[in-house]
Order: sequence, then structure tokens, then C-alpha cells
Amino acid sequence: MIRYYEETGLLAPAGRTAAGYRLYTEADLHALRFVRRARDLGFTMEDIRALLALWHDRARASAQVRRLALDHVADLRRRIDALDGMARTLEDLAAHCGGDARPDCPILDDLASGPHGRPGATPRQGERDPGASPSRRGTR
Repeated sequence: MIRYYEETGLLAPAGRTAAGYRLYTEADLHALRFVRRARDLGFTMEDIRALLALWHDRARASAQVRRLALDHVADLRRRIDALDGMARTLEDLAAHCGGDARPDCPILDDLASGPHGRPGATPRQGERDPGASPSRRGTR
């Protein structure tokens, strides 16, 4: 991952020993910890680049940093809401699925209906599903 950060310009390339081993300064390690913490909090690479620039800019206004953080919180909340909606939908579908030996299944019916409730083509017995990956074709 460190090499990727160097290749994308997020971190400055580390110095090298005569044998080619990377040499990291204390500042490099601080920057790496900064990036790792930002990644752990879910910031995008673009946001991390902006945060690093702000971190290095001692004349920065903390309002810029706060704005980036609050924008990220809003994005996280939107993603959480979307995930909650997915979980509720799956819970509802699972509650209506008999989970027995019968072949009818509202979960599969919903998945086959397409993104907006439009019915999709149901593969007939022995037919290949054109959307299936090659390793999964014919293994239903």
C-alpha cells in the first residue's frame, strides 16, 4: 500500500539504501499514520490528499478541515441510510420466504425482477443465464 501511496503522489518517495531498501524518516511515518487513520475513517484518496495538504499548510483555516470532515459525515450517513434500506428489504423478503422444500422464493423473484421491479427473463430448465459468470453457468 505504501508503494501505491508513493506512486499516486500521496506520499513522497522514500529514500533508499545502497541495497534498495526503503528508508523512512520520522516525518514519513507520521504522514503514513495520518493516511492510514484517514483511510480507517473512510475518507477517499482525493479527500486524504486535501487533508494532507491542509495538515502541511500551517496557514490553513480549520474551517476548511471541518468542512471536509462534515461533508464526509454527511456522505457516511447517506451510505448508512442506503445500507439500512437494503437490510430492511432483505429482512422483509426473508420473512416472506418459506425456507422450505418448495421452489417458490420471493428473494429470487425480487432479484429477477430487475432494478426497478421490472420482470426479468427467468432461465428455463437447462438454459444458460447470459448474465451468469462462466464459472457459474449451468450450476443452478
